[in-house]
Amino acid sequence: MARNTILGVFAKSPIKPLVKHIQIVIKCSQLLIPFFNACTAQDWSEASKVRRKLSKLEEDADSLKRQLRLELPSGLFMPVDRADLLELLTQQDKIANKAKDIAGRVLGRKLEIPPSLQAEFSVYLVCCLDATEKAAEAINELDDLLQTGFSGREVILVEKMIDQLDAIEDESDDLQIILRKNLLAIEKDLNPVDVIFLYQIIDWVGDLADLAERVGARLEILLARK
Repeated sequence: MARNTILGVFAKSPIKPLVKHIQIVIKCSQLLIPFFNACTAQDWSEASKVRRKLSKLEEDADSLKRQLRLELPSGLFMPVDRADLLELLTQQDKIANKAKDIAGRVLGRKLEIPPSLQAEFSVYLVCCLDATEKAAEAINELDDLLQTGFSGREVILVEKMIDQLDAIEDESDDLQIILRKNLLAIEKDLNPVDVIFLYQIIDWVGDLADLAERVGARLEILLARK
């Protein structure tokens, strides 16, 4: 009986559901691209459809997060610290939450990105989403990290991914500064309330990259403890 219990703990790897969770999170956040495309075209019906898909994926991520929290083993034979995995899971989930908040706020107000800012906003959005994808790449390597005992070339590969993630996040900061500056230059010609929400949306999109960087930082902590 004791042997079966130990084998059961090993069989329930926490890594695969963690990887599955961030894959759902990435699908969710990537929908912001067609969402903003629809908003730019003032196709609010299409934007609403995309937002519903996005919300469903965010709910799926939440459901998996709750399941993983309940079922994550806390015994002696866990390959990595339970608290570290739970914090990693929390940061991943915040990306989907933020994507849902962005879509909800924009659609709720039918907020339009000013035409003169649309091209650079698109570049900024893609950059921030690139950060989330790079975070997912690093998380996808967790299984291999476990198999190698968190040593060798696999660790070097993941550390390189984290460095790349930090660089993407720095780039998103630079793009945000430019975008805010250009919005400031035209804000007198816009609805003042819309301006307030535009600054908020710019900040929230930037949060996607910041949250991705936090995922990388939690992964670094996990590596440092092995």
